[in-house]
Amino acid sequence: MNEPWAIVAVLAGGRGSRLGGDKARAVLGGQALITYPLAAARGAGLEAIVVAKRSSQLPSLAGRVRYEPELPEHPLCGVVRALEYACERGAGGAVLLACDMPLVTPGLLRWLAGLPGAAMVQVEGRPQPALARVRSAHLPQLREALLSQRSLTAAIVGLEPRIVEEEDLRAFGAPEELCFNVNHPEDLERAALVLARRAREAGRERPGIVGAQPRPGGDPA
Repeated sequence: MNEPWAIVAVLAGGRGSRLGGDKARAVLGGQALITYPLAAARGAGLEAIVVAKRSSQLPSLAGRVRYEPELPEHPLCGVVRALEYACERGAGGAVLLACDMPLVTPGLLRWLAGLPGAAMVQVEGRPQPALARVRSAHLPQLREALLSQRSLTAAIVGLEPRIVEEEDLRAFGAPEELCFNVNHPEDLERAALVLARRAREAGRERPGIVGAQPRPGGDPA
């Protein structure tokens, strides 16, 4: 029998210090950065929430935010809160997605949501814990990992996830684009290049931008 459906949890509780703070509100293509992963979840037909601290600087998100504790400052705080919400909703788990990943596609999110058990993307040999799937049943283990101050990567590896390799990702786009995250102002420019190219390829012409290759990320800032 298939597992119950999964939600998408957009993690936005980090300080975003490498981008000068307020990462979720950074402007990309005239929109707040966080709106891109939310739009991908909407395109996948999945329920999406944003998990952030009450002190986080967010654009208006119309009630989608679920708050994590102010302390500790650790990405697992958001993961634990996301799974608490998934349990409240009767969902089988959550697809984790950092707020600074504007190039993930609806097809990939839908596919990850439908996988059984835990899963984590890996690109160029680097785990991508901010693009992963965890089960609601993993909540006790992840709470313990938070108490132990394990890294997000180590915590998800401890769940013995399926590793989603580049061969799987290519069905949904270029792996290095799907896992690209925005950490520096120049990354916004790189993301804009890719979005413009995709728009041209989809027949929605946007003038005059030609792309550079972005780089995949790791643990969210």
